[in-house]
Amino acid sequence: MTDQIVVGDRVLLDISFPAARARLAILAGDGVLLEASEEAYGEAITGLVQLAGPAAGLTRLAEVGLDDPAETGHCAHVALRWEAIAADGGLFVALDADLMLVPAGDQITALALAGAYLPQPGPAGAGLDRAMVRRCATAAAHSFVARVACALVHPAGTARLTGRSAPPRPLRGDRP
Repeated sequence: MTDQIVVGDRVLLDISFPAARARLAILAGDGVLLEASEEAYGEAITGLVQLAGPAAGLTRLAEVGLDDPAETGHCAHVALRWEAIAADGGLFVALDADLMLVPAGDQITALALAGAYLPQPGPAGAGLDRAMVRRCATAAAHSFVARVACALVHPAGTARLTGRSAPPRPLRGDRP
């Protein structure tokens, strides 16, 4: 299976755009985005193992690449890349995405992730049902966005995200 799976998630945050933008720059530099990535990828692989068996779990996240936060108009974004080690020991890009913030009102900011997830190449990924992979990739995107959202809204509680299940989503109302 070599086809990319489009993934994304979004949430409304009870925080102004300027404050969220400033906090995103801090999170990008202090390891919180790295930890959130590691946890989300690990949860996705655990889910695949539960759905498809042990061969689906023969991968682990090797590196998280983050570009410096950038701004274009009324949008702040960070390009994000997850590189993983496949069963054969080779590196592959597991996720190429943009993490974005946009104002959604005076004191509301939308946080969104949009990207492409790629299952591991070779025999370990070839036998996986596409619907299972999509389900786990979507769960990984959701978990990552929830962790980042929590860190943006509650910066004092971001010292250690590792080891916890996904934090509650700091929503104001339903999803947009």
